[in-house]
Amino acid sequence: MAHLILRLYGLEEVPGEVNNPQIVQFFKDIGCSWVQDDETAWCSALINWAALKAGLERSGKLDARSWLGIGTKTANPIKGETIVIFWRENINSWKGHVGIYMGEGEDEIYCLGGNQDNMVNIKPYKKHFLLGYRNLRPLKTKF
Repeated sequence: MAHLILRLYGLEEVPGEVNNPQIVQFFKDIGCSWVQDDETAWCSALINWAALKAGLERSGKLDARSWLGIGTKTANPIKGETIVIFWRENINSWKGHVGIYMGEGEDEIYCLGGNQDNMVNIKPYKKHFLLGYRNLRPLKTKF
């Protein structure tokens, strides 16, 4: 999945009343066409979009924490493949962030994702914000 998102590296929101059409298209492609702006939190929309394009299971929801119930839990994330979910504001809040695991340092986890400073990039997140890692399974296809 990382290869799909890396092609979008640097894609960013447009400040003000104008919206980035590519970000709005993520929402449309995943079945959330009621979202018509790039101001709506879009980290989960981007991961859902990439999972759809890669033929992997997806949460189908716009909240980052929805990914905690998708795929299989792992303690050994794979760079460029494993989904990483963080809490935001409060560990018990519904708010969070989701992206793709890209490595780690002593105190941080590097995450490839969208809506990271309003753009697609790789950004470090403190390890104490980690909620979990998930490996996505391929969708079953009929032949």
